[in-house]
Amino acid sequence: MNKNIMAALLVSSVVFSVNAQAVPIVGLYNTGEGITVDKTTDTNYQLTNLSGSSIYGGYGEAAVGSGWPISPWLADNSTSHWLTPTADRSQSYDPVKNGFYLWTLAFDLTGFEPSTASFTGRFSADNNAVAFLNDNPIGIASDFANWYSFAAISDYFIAGINTLEFRVANIKGSSGNPTGLRVEFTASDVSPLIQANALSMQVPAPGALALISVGLLMFAGVEKPRLLASK
Repeated sequence: MNKNIMAALLVSSVVFSVNAQAVPIVGLYNTGEGITVDKTTDTNYQLTNLSGSSIYGGYGEAAVGSGWPISPWLADNSTSHWLTPTADRSQSYDPVKNGFYLWTLAFDLTGFEPSTASFTGRFSADNNAVAFLNDNPIGIASDFANWYSFAAISDYFIAGINTLEFRVANIKGSSGNPTGLRVEFTASDVSPLIQANALSMQVPAPGALALISVGLLMFAGVEKPRLLASK
């Protein structure tokens, strides 16, 4: 077959194969993901106050296993763990001095098309929390005994570094009480930048493809005699 025809068929096959190239988003970690030892620091989630100043060492500690306040908090499992500001999960925090906590997870979409990105998950917080992606609200957790869903749509993603924040309020009670955050991602998806560009190409309709195929075959049929005649 003529090399030009082979190249055209190869391009067609590439255009139709890119639809299956989406991949999970790298950097979306569950709280305490991969940690098996209690009171281990989780450096994936930064801990600050709402003004951005680091507090309690700047990261949370994974509460692995049982022990108050896990029950009434959601039970621990191997998929995620509660993060608390210090290694003492039962520690009470002054709701006036430190009533609000900002847990931040950053992930990088360099090399990917933000308009194709999405993720879903669930979270819980003591006492409650609001989730934000690049300052866009994507979910609310009303208590620490249940899971609450969050989801990010493509319009909220940006090129490069993206910031996922969980703004936790711990303001109930006058004498202080424990606080924590629990996050699990259930799905994520994004397309590489080169693939997204390929998907934006104008793809012929099935009927047009049939005509193109017939044309290529006809071209192949007339090419061979012409070449033979030139010998």
